[in-house]
Amino acid sequence: MKKIVLSLLLTVFFAVPAFSQTKDMPMKGHGEGHGQMMETCNYMDKMGGMTGMCIEHAAMIGLTDDQIMKMKPVHREMQKKDARFKADLKIAEIELMEIMEVKDFDIEQAGSAVKKIAEIKTAHHLEMLKAMKEIRTILTDEQFKKMKKMMCMKTHEEKPSERSKPIMKKK
Repeated sequence: MKKIVLSLLLTVFFAVPAFSQTKDMPMKGHGEGHGQMMETCNYMDKMGGMTGMCIEHAAMIGLTDDQIMKMKPVHREMQKKDARFKADLKIAEIELMEIMEVKDFDIEQAGSAVKKIAEIKTAHHLEMLKAMKEIRTILTDEQFKKMKKMMCMKTHEEKPSERSKPIMKKK
């Protein structure tokens, strides 16, 4: 039983960093639920960028000076919260590694550390949702449509097309 729990925990422990590295990869070929979850995560991760892009391209979107003044503090606060989130997450991951360093580590402590990591991520996503909601209330319907169109264009620019990827030859 201990071997099963240990292997499961190690799988999760090593899969999380690998999973986090794939967050910007296209979701082709994955099931509907998994793809939707990843798209939501990608959208959350880009929230700060979206707000910054709105401010940067204010004229293109048609923002007024008043709207820009309302967005700037929200954007700054999002940047601060994102920096805190990344630091807290890294610390929690290090703490989990410390727990698991010993051969016969405490499974309850490790479980608590994993839950703490999940709580940190959940709290961050909720904060980003609140900020997203606040930004959306500042935008008119037309401005929101323009912003969404810009975000889609930016996302497509970041992802290389399938045709442009080099084909690896087997030796």
